[in-house]
Amino acid sequence: MTILVFGKTGQVATELAHLPGVTCLDRDQADLTDAAACAAQIAGSRPEAVINAAAYTAVDKAESEEDVATLINGAAPGAMARACADLDIPLVHISTDYVFSGGGTAPWQPGDATGPLGAYGRSKLRGEEAIRAVGGTHAILRTSWVVSAHGANFVKTMLRLGAERDRLTIVADQIGGPTPARDIATACHRMARALIADPKRSGTYHFAGAPDVSWADFAREIFVQSGIACEVADIPSTDYPTPAARPHNSRMDCSTLEATFGIARPDWRSGLADILRDLEKGTPS
Repeated sequence: MTILVFGKTGQVATELAHLPGVTCLDRDQADLTDAAACAAQIAGSRPEAVINAAAYTAVDKAESEEDVATLINGAAPGAMARACADLDIPLVHISTDYVFSGGGTAPWQPGDATGPLGAYGRSKLRGEEAIRAVGGTHAILRTSWVVSAHGANFVKTMLRLGAERDRLTIVADQIGGPTPARDIATACHRMARALIADPKRSGTYHFAGAPDVSWADFAREIFVQSGIACEVADIPSTDYPTPAARPHNSRMDCSTLEATFGIARPDWRSGLADILRDLEKGTPS
């Protein structure tokens, strides 16, 4: 089986590269600002499935670069979907909880009304809409709070700051499920294979680590597992203003993913332990 992956250095793409039958494309091979070039890569490669693990993810910067974010997160996935439909192969596309407003406390279900708070969320929603409009075989996998031993993420930031300081103030009114990139990669790979066998599984799904937690409590667990003696003080989001608003409620109902593909929510605490072991062994960052 040949699965073509858009992305090579990102957190999920780095994990996908270790899975069987995967070919990853870096930025030199696939410019995500050129939708036609992305489609041409698929047409020329003729894979059995495509996974889009590439995205514009600079949430705050997107507020001043929404046009670029929309090219990468909106137009490119739409072109990929069209190219996949032309070849009658499935596309698995990674999206985000940021397509929702973040209101309330109930876990978001795949069919809930969207309402992005900022440019990043709007650009990702455009990608979802473009994929669905094509009508080909696809799975849109919304996930949240991605962490790994690679790249920049909350775990690595906390490890650095916790080693430098005795006390950190961390937002406690944003709740969600931290999701290890390795688990996302495994889920995408499994979904791609399942869609080849049964295109009727097409749809939108949610995948996030369990249990749901605040950023502050996530930081506390990072320090406990890593043995760092750093106090965490809870603060509201209003005490940590950012150019882009963050959703307060990133809880996600993942039941349809388990029912359709047999993929259960991973325990992020176990995933965190794996990440810390990878970093201790010197996994490239």
